[in-house]
Amino acid sequence: MPDTTLNMAKRYADRARRWLNEAGFSLMELIVVIGVIAIIMAASAPFFLSFLRTSALRTGAEEMVTVLHRARHLAIRDNTSMCVTNDGTRVQYRIATCGGTVWTGPGTDAAGFVRLVNNITVTSGQNAVFTYIGTTPPLAGTVTYTVTNPQDNRTLSVIVSPSGRVSIGP
Repeated sequence: MPDTTLNMAKRYADRARRWLNEAGFSLMELIVVIGVIAIIMAASAPFFLSFLRTSALRTGAEEMVTVLHRARHLAIRDNTSMCVTNDGTRVQYRIATCGGTVWTGPGTDAAGFVRLVNNITVTSGQNAVFTYIGTTPPLAGTVTYTVTNPQDNRTLSVIVSPSGRVSIGP
């Protein structure tokens, strides 16, 4: 009996040695794995591109919200009104009225412009004005900025309510 057990152990050891000595994959196995990876990547590429464009648009809208919050903060801090004007890709803060002195400071260039990132464009029928208490003037109503991604023309709205609240909408 010990002789048979010894022979079986020897055979298993020989098999294990041969299995451990075999290195790598065959060419056919590598081609199949690379093919599967290529198919998965090709199928997911459109979703990834859509995600990138949506993210760029959302980032642009959040940047515009930040710009408007800063104007509101400046109006409260300086105890004055602050107007936010834009030319599509840049935004300016103006003191007291929309034709007033341009505010310059951290985050603006020498002319007082804040540049928007990701080639996002912003349009609005009117300018947002924040009073010294952080609200908009009584008769101004709601101000809506339309943020557009020029790559696919998707839009988001940034809304300034009469209470001074700034939010992102569809």
